[in-house]
Amino acid sequence: MAICLLSSALLLHAQGGDKFKGRLAPVPALGIQPALVQGVGLAEATLNGRKLTISGAFEKMASAATIAKLGLGQLPGMRGEPVFDLTVTKTGDGKTGTIAGTFDLTPQQVDAFKKGRFYVQIHSEGAPNGHLLGWLLK
Repeated sequence: MAICLLSSALLLHAQGGDKFKGRLAPVPALGIQPALVQGVGLAEATLNGRKLTISGAFEKMASAATIAKLGLGQLPGMRGEPVFDLTVTKTGDGKTGTIAGTFDLTPQQVDAFKKGRFYVQIHSEGAPNGHLLGWLLK
């Protein structure tokens, strides 16, 4: 059932362009109990020229989602600053839902995206500095 929810959300994703995927997993955070950062998710991205479309789904979080961001790291695998806000649509108690967004990137951001420097991060009530995180890779 869980995989169906995630797969269904991703099937709504736009067609065409270069495809990227990311698995969203709990973010290790200093000072936060491991029980507060649980869950799983998937994200997909399509890059058509300079237009980036993100879609994804998450579930089984320990607390309700609050916001989601698209971040840009200095290097692949290294977190950096958030650059875009993603729309979070929650279901039920907010521990399950979807994310989405469409953005126009600069040529420098397109280059960084293709080099694996962008990631999705979902924040929650129990982990306000980040709960689930995943790098968008080809």
